[in-house]
Amino acid sequence: MANFQDIIGQDQIKEHMKNAIASGKISHAYIINGEQFSGKEFIAKVFAMALQCEERGKEGGAVIPCQKCHSCKQALSDNQPDIIKVTHEKPNTIGVDDVRLHISGDVGIKPYSSPYKIYIMNEAEKMTAQAQNALLKTLEEPPEYVVIMLLTTNVNALLPTILSRCVVLNMKPVSDQLIKKYLMTELQITDYKADVCVAFARGNLGKARQLAFSEGFENMKDEALSILKYVQDMELSEMVAAANQIKEYKLDRKDLIDIMTVWYRDVLLFKATNDMNHLVFREEGSALRQVARRSSYEGIEAVLEALEKAKKRLDANVNPDLVMELLFLTMKENG
Repeated sequence: MANFQDIIGQDQIKEHMKNAIASGKISHAYIINGEQFSGKEFIAKVFAMALQCEERGKEGGAVIPCQKCHSCKQALSDNQPDIIKVTHEKPNTIGVDDVRLHISGDVGIKPYSSPYKIYIMNEAEKMTAQAQNALLKTLEEPPEYVVIMLLTTNVNALLPTILSRCVVLNMKPVSDQLIKKYLMTELQITDYKADVCVAFARGNLGKARQLAFSEGFENMKDEALSILKYVQDMELSEMVAAANQIKEYKLDRKDLIDIMTVWYRDVLLFKATNDMNHLVFREEGSALRQVARRSSYEGIEAVLEALEKAKKRLDANVNPDLVMELLFLTMKENG
């Protein structure tokens, strides 16, 4: 199903959209800004369905999108002719021709059967400056029935002139409690596994869901734990080789670093409280206890700082093997 109640978290965005529908004050352009997998596409789909729902505006306070009318059924199967997904030929660029073909050259044609003609562009940050300028012409004088929804992971990649003509809706991190409840009740994920996914997803519900069913993530987690538990017994070359292994799981070194960060936060918390109950990796209790016993507070903090520095170095395209070697040296020196 696809309804506002199915959107977990994002209360501000939901309220804005529902109020716009209730008041009839629909903007011609929206930007939904948020991380990859955070649910932007689903929110856009629900809003588009609600705007086109044949029950909208009827007496009796109908819940929309109703899921039952002809328009809703079409939208659920991605066949609603007046909800248009803007595609692009090149994977890393949305060019001026894409905008002209799918939006600028199409807006003059009235909706087939619905009150609005809705254009949904994912990865809007990939628009070139020329493409944005072509879109700007449509945004300046859009037909009254047009609604354009730009979904982006980086709102700062859009021109100020685009931003000034759009309602910008920023996705917020979803609380850990809500994500865990969703994983356990809706997806039947175990308590321990849900905690690991929640810690790793950092407020991104879609990422948590993806991790819950990712065999690659499970393999990477096991690989990470084998390094973390035996850091004092492994040669540096063995550790780097194990880190390189994660490429087989279609994940990258920053994902590995995130898992290690969660581990050392657990070590720090256990050392301070002597309590396993609130730790993410509580099932690895004996190993965590051992690391906490032999490590100083200063040493654990040094490792956490090194983990953060390693991510920044990877972002700066420093040689990844060198980055991991420096990180593992700090880990060996500090516990």
